Amino acid sequence: MTLGLTDARSPAGANVPLGAVLCFVAGAINAGGFLAVGMYTSHMSGVVSSMADNLVLGHWLLVWIGFCSLTAFMGGAVTTTMMVEWALRRNLRSAYGRPLLVEAMLLLVFGLFGAAIDARSVALVPYTVVLLCFIMGLQNALITKKSNAEIRTTHITGLVTDIGIELGRLFYVNRSFPNDPRVLANRSKLRSHTKLLLSFVTGALAGAWGFKAVGYVATVPLALVLVVLVVRPLVLDYRTWRDTPARPR
Repeated sequence: MTLGLTDARSPAGANVPLGAVLCFVAGAINAGGFLAVGMYTSHMSGVVSSMADNLVLGHWLLVWIGFCSLTAFMGGAVTTTMMVEWALRRNLRSAYGRPLLVEAMLLLVFGLFGAAIDARSVALVPYTVVLLCFIMGLQNALITKKSNAEIRTTHITGLVTDIGIELGRLFYVNRSFPNDPRVLANRSKLRSHTKLLLSFVTGALAGAWGFKAVGYVATVPLALVLVVLVVRPLVLDYRTWRDTPARPR
């Protein structure tokens, strides 16, 4: 099941397991990235707020970095959308996996940038922030499209809000009002969102520990996880292409 999570023909039930894996990756990137560059790169609310603060304070370079980060996140979403739509029009089963290959390669690039940052090349830090924002936009758009906007993985504000709503319904005491419907929690949604939240937290802990223990090499296992998610649909697409007779010219 795990190897087919990114398959365009996978059932809707595969979205939560895929989301859990990507939440783990996003949490690891976000926490490890903060230790690397001192900035969280997965949620644009903080980026926009910091841009406003720095604009008022006259820190123009930080405003420019924030703007580039916001643009990069949006660019990642644009890239995923174009890649997925192109592949879906050609009935490729790897349509939702291809952006993850790009993410895996960029994670390895992040590791290369990290070596330079460790050498105290401060000039590369803004580029690394922009790279991480692009990666987060790429991934968030992917699971958003695949789940029809039901799942996000790079930030947990919505997850925590939804969990709070369902807990409120769960603990609500229904009185005897015959004309009013009972308030009931969506237990399935509560379970799935809790799983996604725990995956993000676990990934953040793993990313922070991994970065502290081995440095930028911690990006390699994350990249491998993403590649594993894509292998099966890519192989199936290759077999289909190989077995399809060539059209006459």
